[in-house]
Amino acid sequence: MPDNEWQSKQKKLTTFLERHGLDGVLLTHRNNFAWASGGKVNYIPNNSPAGVASILATRDGTRVCLANQIEAPRMRAEEVAGTGIETIDYPWYDAKAITEKVRDVIGGRKIAADSETFGLPLQAMPKDFVELRWSLTPEEVARYRDASRRVSNAIEAACRQVKPGMTGHEIAGILDHHVHAAQLNPVVTLVATDENIEKFRHPVPKATKVQRTAMLVTCAESGGLIPCVTRFVHLGPMSAERKAKQQAICDIDTAINLATKPGKTLGEMFTVIQKAYADRGQDGQWKLHHQGGSTGYAGREAFATPGSAVKVLESQPFAWNPSIVGAKQEDTILCTASGIEVLTGPSKDWPQVTGRYEGKELQRADVLVL
Repeated sequence: MPDNEWQSKQKKLTTFLERHGLDGVLLTHRNNFAWASGGKVNYIPNNSPAGVASILATRDGTRVCLANQIEAPRMRAEEVAGTGIETIDYPWYDAKAITEKVRDVIGGRKIAADSETFGLPLQAMPKDFVELRWSLTPEEVARYRDASRRVSNAIEAACRQVKPGMTGHEIAGILDHHVHAAQLNPVVTLVATDENIEKFRHPVPKATKVQRTAMLVTCAESGGLIPCVTRFVHLGPMSAERKAKQQAICDIDTAINLATKPGKTLGEMFTVIQKAYADRGQDGQWKLHHQGGSTGYAGREAFATPGSAVKVLESQPFAWNPSIVGAKQEDTILCTASGIEVLTGPSKDWPQVTGRYEGKELQRADVLVL
């Protein structure tokens, strides 16, 4: 991790520790581990929020990686090498020895843990710790831009391979293949075909075969940061009704994306999107699916809900995902003082449509017609 990045994070951490009367934090959750290590990986199972190694980060700037003797060699060689983070190992088979080792490392300091406590009476992590991750450093923004470009290229490549008769599982496999080939980890893969697109807002891959339309969704992780994107494929000409739906959802998506500004609350953002739905003749459709919110080290760090007082921050990523029956839009953007940057925007070879709302315009991803 660049020195400037950790110095910025250490300031945030120190303020957090002082506010809660703590000396340090023990971070085992994979997103917190990635945040504290500059994008390093501590997980084995892809379905677990907790990893197999922890970072102890203290008020005086110390960072130590704790791992059992199975994982410690990889931590030293592949993850924390060159970061200045020392790795301390313990025997995986001896619970008493583990507790004693971690107690020695902590050394009587007051520590809060986000997950694993190693048999010690550690304080539970205060809920506001996650807010330290929300506003990205310049170094994180650079990594996020790169990851977003790669995941956008990956989903586009997958979409171009969709053929009539493919099952949702086959399409999901193609999508995950391209995500892995781009050196990202797919943490969410959704695929819907034809009628399922209209029936379900969170369609997991099924054995149903695509005849005309497929929706592909990925949330893919790189260094802990997760860009989220949705794209549609249509096999053969689209109807006028489908084109009208695409324009409507792009207009709604334009409204919420361009309204994303530092200082606004997520409650205010929710009011914007409610009005946009109504203005495009889709009032009430927002009730059928969450509308997204801030992202970064989680698929969604905070959801926009009515009346939410959570504020939009500068250098904070968002993934809005408005949807109506049969249509959806989703890209990852970065909120800045001068406007938004669409991080996962479509490539120049992908069809685009101009979203319009209250005199403002934004280029959005159109449906790929094959």
